[in-house]
Amino acid sequence: MELCKNWRRGRSSPPNGVKVWIVLGITVAGVLILAEATRRRRRMSRGVPRRVEFFGAFVERFELAPSPQPPPPAARHPLADLKFAVSDNFEINGYVAGYGNPDWKRTHEPASQTAVVVSALLERGATCVGRTVMDEFAFGVTGDNLHYGAPFNPELPSLVPGGSSSGSAVAVAADLVDFALGTDTIGGMRIPASFCGIFGFKPSHGTISNIGVLTNSQSLDTIGWFARDPSILHCVGHILLQASAMGPKRTRRFILADDCFQILRVPKHKTVQVLGKAVENLSGYQPLKHMNISQYIATNVLSLKEFVKSSTKMQHGQSTLRAISLAMVLLQRYEFKTNHEDWFNTTKPRIGIDISSQVLAAVNSTQDNIKSLYKMRLELRSALNKLLKDDGILVIPTVTEFPFKRDSRKKITPDIEDHLHALLSIAGMSGCCQITVPLGKHESYPISISYIAAHGADKFLLDTVLDMYSSLQEQITIASNLVPTPDTNGDMDASEILKEKGNAAYKGTQWNKAVSFYSEAIKLNNANAIYYCNRAAAYLKLACFQQAEADCSQALLLDKKNVKAYLRRGTAREMLLCYKEALEDFKHALVLEPQNKDAVDAEKRLRKLMA
Repeated sequence: MELCKNWRRGRSSPPNGVKVWIVLGITVAGVLILAEATRRRRRMSRGVPRRVEFFGAFVERFELAPSPQPPPPAARHPLADLKFAVSDNFEINGYVAGYGNPDWKRTHEPASQTAVVVSALLERGATCVGRTVMDEFAFGVTGDNLHYGAPFNPELPSLVPGGSSSGSAVAVAADLVDFALGTDTIGGMRIPASFCGIFGFKPSHGTISNIGVLTNSQSLDTIGWFARDPSILHCVGHILLQASAMGPKRTRRFILADDCFQILRVPKHKTVQVLGKAVENLSGYQPLKHMNISQYIATNVLSLKEFVKSSTKMQHGQSTLRAISLAMVLLQRYEFKTNHEDWFNTTKPRIGIDISSQVLAAVNSTQDNIKSLYKMRLELRSALNKLLKDDGILVIPTVTEFPFKRDSRKKITPDIEDHLHALLSIAGMSGCCQITVPLGKHESYPISISYIAAHGADKFLLDTVLDMYSSLQEQITIASNLVPTPDTNGDMDASEILKEKGNAAYKGTQWNKAVSFYSEAIKLNNANAIYYCNRAAAYLKLACFQQAEADCSQALLLDKKNVKAYLRRGTAREMLLCYKEALEDFKHALVLEPQNKDAVDAEKRLRKLMA
C-alpha cells in the first residue's frame, strides 16, 4: 500500500515568491499533457471506422461513483481519480450482466447486488465507467462477438484484440480507462493482454472472491485485471489480494522453459536475451536457469499418463503440454455443462459459429474420468509449487502466434489452438498465478512473455514485475534498436551468419565445410528447422544417409510443414532401402505441394520399385 500512498502524499507549501511560477508550470504541463493525449488518441484511432465509438470496447457506458473521500487529515483513497471498466459477466446492482449474449441478457433479471470485487474497487476510490465486450459465455480466443463485433486493437486496428475479455483489454490499451477487470478460464486475460501489448494478471485460483461474477468453470475461472502501467497493476493487486505490507526483499530465481520457446517465432534477442540482460543488472536476482518443463511435468504428474494417449502424434514434450490442455478443456466442458445445460436447452440462444461449436461440445459432453481431471489438477499444482517454492518464477511465451487479422476468413486451425492451449494450460490447470509482460514489437506485432509463480505467490509476482520494470524497459529499447550485423552478440544473429556461410560452402561443393557451419549454427539455435534441413542436404551429398534422416526428422518436429525436409528424408530413406517409409514422406510432400515435380517423380519411382 505504500506505493499507492506515495501517489497522494502532499508536500509543504512553497514560498509565496515561487507560487506564480508553479501555477504557470502546471498550466504549461497541462497543455502539453492534453496535446500529447490528443495526439496519441488520434494516432491510435487511425484505421478505426468513425462510426465505432471508444474502439468498440464497450457494451454499455455508465458511471458508478466511488465512496466519498475521507476528510483530512486522513489519506485519500489509494485508487482515487482512477477509472476502470468490467467485462460483461460482472454483476452491477440494477443492471443485467449480458455474458456477451443478448438472449442471456433478455432472460435474466437485473442484479440485486454488485460483484464483490467491483465494490472493493469503488470503496477504495476508483470509478467504474462501463461494461465491456467479451466473447460469448467466456469462450473464444479472438475477441470477436457475433452481436457486438470485435473491439479494435489499438496496437494495430487490422488485428483482433484477443479474447475472451477483449473489450477490457482494448479499453486499457486505448487509454480509455486506467485498468479493467476481466475473467480468465483458459486464457481469457492472457491472450488479449499479449495481443494488445499491455500487462495482464491472472491471480492464483481462489484468491479473489468471484461472488457476483458469472461462472464458466468454477475450477478454472479467475478474476484478473489489465493495466498499461505496472504501478497501477501492482496497486490494484494490493487492493484485491488484500496483501500485507511488503516484507524483506527475497532473492528471485528465473527458470526458462526452453521447450516452450522452441515453438516461438520471435528472435531470442527480443525475448530471452532481453530478460537475461535485465536480470543481470539487478541485485538479488540469480542468473537465468534453463529447463525442459514438459519433461519435469511428465515425471512429477503421474495422472497425466491417462491423457497423453490422445496426444501421441505430437513431439514428446509438446504431447505432455497437449495432454494438460486436453484435461483443461475437458474440465471446462464438464463444469460449463453442469452450470448452464438447462438454460441452453430451454432458451436455444443465437450464438456465433465459432462459439457455438465450443458450447455444443460442452453441453453434449459425457465425462467418465472426472476424478482423474481433478486429481491431475492437484498433482500439477503440487509439482509446480515444489519447483518454484517461494522465490521461483517460470518464464514461458504467453502465446505462440501473432495476433490474427480481423478480416481474415481463415479460421483458427486445431494446430494453432493446440499450441495456444498448451502454453496457457500450465497456469490454467494448476491454478498458479501468471502475469503477461509486454516486450514491445516484432515486425509491427506486439510480443510478450509470461511469468508464472507458485499458487499463492501473487504478491511476490507483482512485486517482481514492478521491481524489475525499469531494467526490462531499458533492455527492450536496446533490443528494438538492434540491427542484425556480424558484430552482434545475439545468438540468433550469429546463427544466421553461420547458416549463410554454410549455404555458400554448399554451393561451392564444400559439403564437409557446410556441415560444420550448419552444426555451429545449431549449437547457437537448436530450434530452427532450416538449419537441420540444410545440414541434411549436405549429408546427402556426402552419402551420410542416416545422419540426413535424423536431421530431417528433427526439422519436421520443429516445422511439420517443411516440404524440403520430407523430400530429403524420403531420399535418405530410399537410399537406406526403406521404401515404404520413403513413399510416405513423398506423399506428405505432395499433400503440402501437390505440383512438386520431385515428389511426383519419386512417388512413381518408388511404386515401381515396390511393385
